[in-house]
Amino acid sequence: MIFNLLLMSAQESGQVIAQSLPQKEEISFSLIDMAIKGGWVMIPIALLSVFAIYLFGERWWAIRKASQIDQNFMKNIHEYIHEGKIKAAINLCQSQQTPIARLIEKGIERIGRPLNDIQAAVENMGNVEVARLEKGLPFLATIAGGAPMLGFLGTVMGMIQAFYNMSQAGNNIDITLLSGGIYTAMVTTVAGLVVGIMAYFGYNYLVARIDDIVYQMESNTIEFMDLLHEPAKTK
Repeated sequence: MIFNLLLMSAQESGQVIAQSLPQKEEISFSLIDMAIKGGWVMIPIALLSVFAIYLFGERWWAIRKASQIDQNFMKNIHEYIHEGKIKAAINLCQSQQTPIARLIEKGIERIGRPLNDIQAAVENMGNVEVARLEKGLPFLATIAGGAPMLGFLGTVMGMIQAFYNMSQAGNNIDITLLSGGIYTAMVTTVAGLVVGIMAYFGYNYLVARIDDIVYQMESNTIEFMDLLHEPAKTK
């Protein structure tokens, strides 16, 4: 009985103490609040992120279309050229609308000239197609390197602000004097790194896709030049 009374008394005392203690307020913040705390440096970083997403999406779509190649394309070209149907071969190339098709079309248009001239024309067209595929990639690479640098700029500016506040406070140094500058420094660093990492991986992914297309272009060019060495009928 005495033990039960002591236990009830202890529980009531614990409830009183818990009620008397101040309750902690839940602290929450959104990404927009973080961006605002980052200062004006977040504006160019945000613009770079939008530009990087647009560049990646536009290049991805263009490269995807360029990589859609008919598996029977070169087989049909082979048959048309052997049968002397040059016009039909050119029409087939024009219907494909791919870099490989434009390469082969350029070579077919040069049939009748020396093989060295045909190969030179095809290689020049290949350089044009590669440049077309790589359009915009230098800007994406610049964002991959420039966004983290802007983030580090915001970091340095935030730390300068923090130490300036300390110097102005004299002996009355408070942790809040440092928190604002450090907060700005960390937010800009994270934002710059996130944008830079996304642009870096996006750039390398697109370069890898372009390399695959270039390999296919070279393979089909070799196959086409070998085809020209074979005897063909004329109509």
